[in-house]
Amino acid sequence: MQTEREEEEGDVSPEEFVGLSDFTGSGSDQLSFSSGDRLLVHAKTSCEWWWAELHGVFGYVPAGYLHRGADGDDISAEDPWQDEEYFGSYGTLRLHLEMLSDKSRTETYRQVILNNSSCLRGKVLMDLGCGTGIISLFCARLAQPSAVYAVEASSMAEYTRQLVKQNGCEAVVTVLQGRAEELELPEQFEFMVESVLLARDRWLRKGGVMWPSSAALTLVPCQAHSYYTEKMAFWERPYGLDFTPLQPLAQQEFFTKPKFSHVIQPDDCLATPCHVISLDMYTLQVEDLEEMKGKFHFHLEKSGTFHGFTAWFAVHFESLETGGETVELNTGPSSEQTHWKQTLFMLDRPVCVHAGDSITGTIVLRRNPIWRRHMTVTLQWSVNSSSTEETDNCQVETKSFPMWR
Repeated sequence: MQTEREEEEGDVSPEEFVGLSDFTGSGSDQLSFSSGDRLLVHAKTSCEWWWAELHGVFGYVPAGYLHRGADGDDISAEDPWQDEEYFGSYGTLRLHLEMLSDKSRTETYRQVILNNSSCLRGKVLMDLGCGTGIISLFCARLAQPSAVYAVEASSMAEYTRQLVKQNGCEAVVTVLQGRAEELELPEQFEFMVESVLLARDRWLRKGGVMWPSSAALTLVPCQAHSYYTEKMAFWERPYGLDFTPLQPLAQQEFFTKPKFSHVIQPDDCLATPCHVISLDMYTLQVEDLEEMKGKFHFHLEKSGTFHGFTAWFAVHFESLETGGETVELNTGPSSEQTHWKQTLFMLDRPVCVHAGDSITGTIVLRRNPIWRRHMTVTLQWSVNSSSTEETDNCQVETKSFPMWR
């Protein structure tokens, strides 16, 4: 029996895919499945969501949770890091213009280097993921290191070499093109900028310093009236017509993934933000990245509409001077805006809340088991009313957000 969707698409041959990990659908039109389940994909409706069948039940499934499961396919043939796509984006000027134009981010790095210039003098430094080499040039000009290795995997590395020469720093800065995991370098390093854990384990000398030294993920329950109106309420009476049948589709399309580059106003925070996950870049291990968990308990400070959660991060640069001040780069709404802005996780339905209520729950970041640059953020929460007669009626809600592409 042919489904309505197949009739719309015409005759199609379903493809078999295997579930990479468990997925619990958060909507009535999403299909739940377990790791190892074999699903038939009937239509690839977008790059993120496909229309699939499992045991005669149809629904949307996140494409990043599936791997082609036909006989003879070799999962090892996939590129787990999707290097061509990832590094290709860094080979263009669009991202570099955005980062270089971010004065808060760039000036923070320059100030950290300037503050610690005496301790960096004569040292060997690494700028991992150097892009156009702006941080390497800061180091060369402000700190007088003995050498700076600027590592960049994208094609931008060739232009970085030109920029190093153009700015008279070629005697100090050496640009190396390639992934950090594959490079062979002549020595270990005492200082690393924008380092990653594998590079730390390979090259950081005992007693060396990493910048950033630590990081924290911050979360807050929030209102998002304008975004909700734009994407959901719009369909109620456009031009005097009832378009509400499109609201479930709008929810599926706009609210199942995070909204990146969101700008939250401080007044839209319903409670005091809190750190939910903190990372020490010296002790964090690669295996810790597979799953990171945090808890939260918010006491609402105002009445309003609970539309979702907003998240941002802060990183810290420890001083090399004894007793020196740690510098923070905070991407939250109370700090100078950065190109990262914030990330909004929308609920399926808004909730009316009151001052004195509390929101408790957990956040889990799970790395995709195949595509290593992707992850899923799962939020579980309950709204506990300050009204005693409603306390026993609170429900635990769960929603997962795929973070890829």
